[in-house]
Amino acid sequence: MSNYFKIFLIFGGFFFLLNSCDKSIALDSKKDSSASIRKEVAINPDGKMLTIKGGDYQPFYGEDSTSVPVSDFLLDEKPVTNKEYLDFVMKNPKWKRSNVKEVFADETYLKDWENDETLPKDADPEAAVTFVSWFAAKAYAKSAGKRLPTLDEWEYVAMSDETSQNARNKPTYSAHLINLYNEKDREKNPVKISKPNYWGVYNMFDLVWEWTDDYNSIMTTSDSRTAEFDDKGLFCASAATSTTDVLNYASFMRYAFRSSLKANYTVGNLGFRCAKDLQK
Repeated sequence: MSNYFKIFLIFGGFFFLLNSCDKSIALDSKKDSSASIRKEVAINPDGKMLTIKGGDYQPFYGEDSTSVPVSDFLLDEKPVTNKEYLDFVMKNPKWKRSNVKEVFADETYLKDWENDETLPKDADPEAAVTFVSWFAAKAYAKSAGKRLPTLDEWEYVAMSDETSQNARNKPTYSAHLINLYNEKDREKNPVKISKPNYWGVYNMFDLVWEWTDDYNSIMTTSDSRTAEFDDKGLFCASAATSTTDVLNYASFMRYAFRSSLKANYTVGNLGFRCAKDLQK
């Protein structure tokens, strides 16, 4: 436990020291990305989407202990796979590795692929795609007629284990997540091998970290849940909010990781899944 506490302190310091970046770059990037995403060629992934019935939940972050309402929405049952992302870049060549602009993805974008149109050697087509930026994930979701889940939506679903809608108070819940963080190369495993959670959603934890639409808005001075934040908070760290569940080690690890990201970053164990609003 002492090692976990040391890591907690290291990430804690990192989390709260990330406090500034150039707002103009973030805004220009968002503007350019929005124009680009509007031009995507449509794709039709065959993955199933599940209805998530909304409710209230206690977020890990925030100035107080107020519960947050989450509306009903649809969520992909699994992360986007290598095979699905390959179909996307084939139909949208500007998102191929050799064509993507640096402002939208850094130099490690799809770095493990053999080339623009060939998946990594020995990679499972049904494994979650990684080395994909936030911009690229947004473009994929737009092309599929979907969107990225919000941070609150993702965390709301992530509260569940296999039998309970909210399992965060179970000792086995946090222990299981911490053990997963110690497993190497888990991002290479195919999707839907492990058991789904209460909602029928697979692989919320056991394969990859996942982008959310407002992944870094927890670092703003205002509350992202009321949309009262500036665009800077979507891309870089500004003023960190306080946390309301500091004993939840696994949650802290997720938020610390998110706080280190910028929208064009790509990481070897970072993927995404899509969400969608329910038709009224």
